[in-house]
Amino acid sequence: MASSSQRTYDDALSRLAQLQSNRTIVNLFGTDDNKNDSQNKPAKKDLNSLAIPEMLSWLARAGYTPSSLAATGLKCVHVAGTKGKGSVSALASSIISQYPPTNTTPGGPVVVVGTYTSPHVLSVRERIQLDNVPISREKFALYFFEVWDRLSQAARQAGDPVSCEEEYDGPGTKPFYFRFLTILAFHIFVREGVQNAVIECGIGGEYDSTNFLSAESVTASVITQLGIDHVAMLGDTVEKIAWNKSGIFRQGVRAFTRRLDSQGGVMEVLRDRAREKGVAELVEVEDDEVGKWKGVEGARLEGPFQKFNMALAVAAAREHLVRMGQKFEGAFGEEAWKLDDIPAEFEKGLKEASLKGRCESFKDSKGTAWFVDGAHTEDSLAGVGQWFAGKVKGDEVNVLVFNQQDRDPEVLLRALLTAAQKQSGTSTPVFSYAVLTRNEEKAPVEGEPERDLTVQLKGQKIVQEASAGTETSVYNAVEPAMEQVQEIAEQARRDGKMCNVLVTGSFHLLGGVLKTVEYVEY
Repeated sequence: MASSSQRTYDDALSRLAQLQSNRTIVNLFGTDDNKNDSQNKPAKKDLNSLAIPEMLSWLARAGYTPSSLAATGLKCVHVAGTKGKGSVSALASSIISQYPPTNTTPGGPVVVVGTYTSPHVLSVRERIQLDNVPISREKFALYFFEVWDRLSQAARQAGDPVSCEEEYDGPGTKPFYFRFLTILAFHIFVREGVQNAVIECGIGGEYDSTNFLSAESVTASVITQLGIDHVAMLGDTVEKIAWNKSGIFRQGVRAFTRRLDSQGGVMEVLRDRAREKGVAELVEVEDDEVGKWKGVEGARLEGPFQKFNMALAVAAAREHLVRMGQKFEGAFGEEAWKLDDIPAEFEKGLKEASLKGRCESFKDSKGTAWFVDGAHTEDSLAGVGQWFAGKVKGDEVNVLVFNQQDRDPEVLLRALLTAAQKQSGTSTPVFSYAVLTRNEEKAPVEGEPERDLTVQLKGQKIVQEASAGTETSVYNAVEPAMEQVQEIAEQARRDGKMCNVLVTGSFHLLGGVLKTVEYVEY
């Protein structure tokens, strides 16, 4: 067991880094681009079928079961999807936070809502939030070691095979990274007395580490927009992915999704799964209804596509609050409510919601405008291109900083560039410069092997073909890439022009970039 001097936040991060990474687990399924690389790997079906039983076993070792969690009174909005699930989670959580409970002890601390999302951009604490604020370093460390110790002690009691006694306290008796953080999140919510929570799936739904919740603990299930992603784990068609994501449906619980008539096969899968799972109702939010809605002005989560995410969040948050006993007045209290009926508290929640690395914009101390979004799918990057082009002007200096190390950059870059150009309404290239870089923060030191720039060089070629007037450059690390961007921004200032920088394609890239342009505690 670690001594009290080894119980700091930094010590917790050090222990966490020793756990098997999410990428290691995903790679057990093979890669999305190479279906012949799994000869020596367990069968996909076997890995999936073991996922929930294994998670339940780890949960039990930490002292919890689905029933015991339900007995605490914790009620959750559960969110899955390919695009927008993080935004919907943040929006729903922000709405729910506007409704503190009225039956609490006067003067006592109250956490209105807990939120669990992934991935993080700068700090792992972003994943676990209390009232829309990342959990403090002190509380993270405290609860981290409570869970760590429980798992160590459970391994001792079970007599897990180890080579020495100290190994019981090590990473070998712990679940992989995402499972551990999922258990930690629920432990924090229980210890903090949280009654309302919004839980975002990691990957998929049916076999996701969050999908152990009983129907008693779920107030609403949400499926955001679906697309092709993680095909090695979830399936190689959007219909197969829809089947997997809808695994979060619960008997007797309402489910919410966006009706997409262009994806008839997907909708049929969702409707079939709703019947199979015995949901109370599959509520299909229609685009026509969202289009008629005036929306919310001045929202921190920007982008034209966020209106659809807001609509889903409103529906899910309303359902959650109603099931928690909240009464709404007027038309919003009726079953036939419309989006224009939402009360001021909902508008405030939608306006204040934020999520680091999702449609985030700010200006640095020198006046350069930064636009950052961790989009890494074709549809998401098209949305980002539309968002950015709608925010900038044609006579400004616009810089793209891009990387996606694990997926085909051609499909992603073309989606981004095409959508941005269409939104601009001109033939002049939206981007004056494009900087293609790897995600490592620092350049290799002397004696270190050269880094493979195949992906970046391919991306450079794609930009040159799709946007001939854009000047391109390739870098092996974020820091030298940012030096180039700062030089471009400085020249723009000397020329009396505004410089706008879009950083996208990878959450890993965003983390490295943000560390160079703004001070953030992490």
